[in-house]
Amino acid sequence: MQISQTRTERNCPEDQVYNELLCLDGKRILELGCGKAEFTRAIAADGHDRRITATDVDRRQHAKNLLIDDLPNVTFMLAGAESIPEADASFDIVMMFKSLHHVPGDLLANALQEIHRVLKPGGLAYISEPVYGGELNQIMRLFHDEKLVREQAFAALQQAVDNNQFRLVDEVFFNSPVYFENFADYEHKVLKVTHTDHRLSDATYNRVRDLFNQHMQPDGAHFLAPMRVDLLQKA
Repeated sequence: MQISQTRTERNCPEDQVYNELLCLDGKRILELGCGKAEFTRAIAADGHDRRITATDVDRRQHAKNLLIDDLPNVTFMLAGAESIPEADASFDIVMMFKSLHHVPGDLLANALQEIHRVLKPGGLAYISEPVYGGELNQIMRLFHDEKLVREQAFAALQQAVDNNQFRLVDEVFFNSPVYFENFADYEHKVLKVTHTDHRLSDATYNRVRDLFNQHMQPDGAHFLAPMRVDLLQKA
């Protein structure tokens, strides 16, 4: 396993990656840290006979998710990865999209143990994490540097594989396209997320805005965010 690649040639949206690695039809799926349920919606709508439980620890976002009424095959639940209120061996697939590093460092081992517990024998854990690099990360690190927590999340995954808790099936690196209409759009989607209280001084806010605006084009700001996917199988 490696936390990053020096050069990643593949540019694609993440749905291409998980659809290549996984067969989701007919499966019971657990998504941990679903956020605004954007991946949840895509997974639920693009297939057949998929039953999804989507969890998050953000109470405000969870309340909004409960208002979603057009995803009959999705159940939203308030829960963290370190304590999953589901029975042993109850899911075929567990998915985490950029959320493992949000688990507190001292609870990462618990989270992976919980994922192992709720997976059926031979079940798969699809865990995607942002790689610490790229132009978008250069902006974010001005007010929220995630280098340490991303390293801790990777170390926990590596430990789970080294301890034969999971078998590493595949590791995939790719660049995910990210688009913002303008800085106001970035501010709404990143600076004002409900799961993290970003409080920027005026000076930091101006630095973030100025660096972001260097990437503005007539049609908005386009970025390629480097990503890593670790596909693990319950040992």
